[in-house]
Amino acid sequence: MPETNEKSAPALSEHQVRLTAAGQATEPGKFEILCITAGKGNGWEFPAEVLKASLSLWEGVHCFIDHAWTSRSVRDLAGQVVEPHWDPLTKGVRAVLKAFGPGGETLAAFGREVLGEDKPPKIGFSADVLFTAEGRKVTEILKVISLDLVYDPARGGAFLRALNSVVHPVKPLSAETSIFSDPNYSQPFKGAKPMTTQLNPPSEPQSPPIHASSDGEILQAGLSETPDSQQQMCAYLLETALAASRLPKPIQERLRKQFGGKVFAAADLQVALEDSRALLSELTAPHTVAGPARITAVYDERDKLQAAVDDLFDAPRETGLQSLEVPRLTGIRELYLSLTGDHDLHGGYHPDRVHLATTADFTGLVKNALNKIVSHTWEMLGRAGYDWWKYISAQEHFTSLQSITGTLIGTVGDLPVVAEGAEYTELMVGDSPETADFVKYGGYIPLTLELIDRDETRKLKAYARELGSAGLRKISSLVAAIFTANAGVGPTMADTGALFNATAVTTAGGHANLRTAALSITEWDQVCSAVYNQPMLVKNAAGYYGAGPKMAINPKFCLVPRALQNTAWQMLKGEFVREADYVYDNVLKGSAVPVTVPEWTDAADWAAVCDPAVAPAIFVGERFGILPEIYVAGDELSPAVFMNDEHRLKVRHFLAVWVNDFRPLHKSNVA
Repeated sequence: MPETNEKSAPALSEHQVRLTAAGQATEPGKFEILCITAGKGNGWEFPAEVLKASLSLWEGVHCFIDHAWTSRSVRDLAGQVVEPHWDPLTKGVRAVLKAFGPGGETLAAFGREVLGEDKPPKIGFSADVLFTAEGRKVTEILKVISLDLVYDPARGGAFLRALNSVVHPVKPLSAETSIFSDPNYSQPFKGAKPMTTQLNPPSEPQSPPIHASSDGEILQAGLSETPDSQQQMCAYLLETALAASRLPKPIQERLRKQFGGKVFAAADLQVALEDSRALLSELTAPHTVAGPARITAVYDERDKLQAAVDDLFDAPRETGLQSLEVPRLTGIRELYLSLTGDHDLHGGYHPDRVHLATTADFTGLVKNALNKIVSHTWEMLGRAGYDWWKYISAQEHFTSLQSITGTLIGTVGDLPVVAEGAEYTELMVGDSPETADFVKYGGYIPLTLELIDRDETRKLKAYARELGSAGLRKISSLVAAIFTANAGVGPTMADTGALFNATAVTTAGGHANLRTAALSITEWDQVCSAVYNQPMLVKNAAGYYGAGPKMAINPKFCLVPRALQNTAWQMLKGEFVREADYVYDNVLKGSAVPVTVPEWTDAADWAAVCDPAVAPAIFVGERFGILPEIYVAGDELSPAVFMNDEHRLKVRHFLAVWVNDFRPLHKSNVA
């Protein structure tokens, strides 16, 4: 090799020094890589300035073979990142990767294959990083956990060139003869073979080519390969710049046609990209409409705290708070101490120790959550069958606790003829008033300070579920008792007759709605006929009993105990009727709905009820809601807190249940 004329060679720039160093014998197993580039990856946007600020975090980061979602194994260790630096051209973090460890040979083999292919496979590097973000835009990288060799990396990690060449020394290049003389140019790109190239051949003899490395990759420099090498590097620069530009595909294709297959300066490509962005902005600006901002949701600290308390008790959140993200409370103790500051458990409020600055109070938040549990339990038990009474009764809200008069207005039996010029006669219209009184049901469960200090949140949730269950079962038992009171004949009506009796309707107190036969298809038809033929009320007076027109309504519900459930379902839901000798189509299918009454214990009695929307008979009145109310009483002035160290969970339920009309009801007391 000719000797280098060091006296006549100009001073080498940084990139020229790097190129010269690449031609020397170096430690095997080193690669120059691109760790990460600016842009989007896995739905997150990584700005260039954020990556540039993270350079120091990449020093010493270990490389593993593929990602792992548990602790890393030393068997996957493949290398370490050193000498990270910023590359303004690719807007990415470059570094040297030293292969070592059990996975080092695998990494080196992949590197050699990737760099040796014209169309390399999608093998590269994916960074496992910890960062902060606003929306989907990364604002700061906090830690680089690892840089792993993966298939199809998310954000720009790639092999650039091998640094393990065993070569002969070559003479330095002058600044005017190197294609890397631009001080802003960083390193050769992926797929390019590192080389020194002279644009104008010097007068002295040309340096011999750089020979192959130990892994078989050819690193060659010569005048004959100069155009191909430059074109290859420019092609990679073009594709990288277009991928990061986020320009529409038509504009990218235009730039690809303009620069593709040519050798160009990086500055020219950058100017073309900026011109394209400016043109796109001018074309799309008239179509951009900026309207006034709209507020879709506003949350305060009370909303956040209520959402956290709801989550603590596994209660459904309030409408509009479902998407609110709040930290999860550890238990009832944390909630109590944070809101009251009562670390000594005296039952008081200490504002100087309160951790949460909010107007919300402990008892109010707990009450809201427990009421939601009651509501949820009510719904779940209803699905299990305890809301059967809703289908056969009419529910009504009242604004006071006054006694209820459930008046049944009579009907006009017939319209008499009115002669021309004659006076109209008074029509006979009467009523049958039924009365009912509200009854208050309730009790309390102690929420002791010991329970709070022991953090027994599960027990408190169980209390609320039991209160909800008790409220629903109470209404169920009250409605069921209408059919079983007084040995199965029900309460006494205003007309002096028992709700269910076999007395003819033409006599005072006669209801003709009681039979004794067992449930069967034939008997169900007989009961339906009796209900259908019930005369409507005209007036409760002699001569008018049973004088009204037919009600002409069939029962819709067949009430049975659990022992008769299968019989009722086969009769009213089954496809066929099975007799001893033959089977035939069930004409009663869908004619009525079987309903199981949980509280009925007699295995043979059953009843029929009309649709309350057409002929209401049973009424359920409520004063403050059909669900029981929960109150939490407890502060430092509360007697229970002072005397018993307990907050009290009180449940209250005002209900009135009565029968307004006997005609839509029928009972069979089977002997």
